[in-house]
Amino acid sequence: MNQPANDSAAAPRAIKYYWEDLPVGTMLDLGSVTPSRAEIIAFAQQYDPQPFHLDDAAAAQSMFGKLCASGWHTCSMAMRLTVDHFLGQAAGQGSPGLDNLRWLKPVFPGDTLSLRLHIIGARPMGSRPEIGLTRAKWEMFNQHNEMALTMEGSFMFRRRAPGAAA
Repeated sequence: MNQPANDSAAAPRAIKYYWEDLPVGTMLDLGSVTPSRAEIIAFAQQYDPQPFHLDDAAAAQSMFGKLCASGWHTCSMAMRLTVDHFLGQAAGQGSPGLDNLRWLKPVFPGDTLSLRLHIIGARPMGSRPEIGLTRAKWEMFNQHNEMALTMEGSFMFRRRAPGAAA
């Protein structure tokens, strides 16, 4: 997937994003990734061993017409880009989950996928004044500008000024 090495345990990381840095309307470009045939098959062998993710002949007989990545692999690539280009620089405190996950186009070997993150909601947590909750929508496009994946979810981030007015 042409990923840069990310050894976050080696050195303290600089925090660029606290909850206050992510108001509604913020849009972040989170980079791109190009999965290879070997990576698609390796992921499928371990996590989603359906024939159209593993075998060219079987994939040719499927609705996809050729070998394609698992949707879960596509989600994993989106997560990697999110960590490498956003969460690795954020005062993140985890996530309560994802919603509205959609795989809209198959991902084929050699496709280049680009990821955008839109902040669509933000509020301080009532029970934890040092934490803010941010709602986000991810959109992943292929090299033809076709949306391959969309999902929504929430992040929890430390606040710079716990308890300050939102």
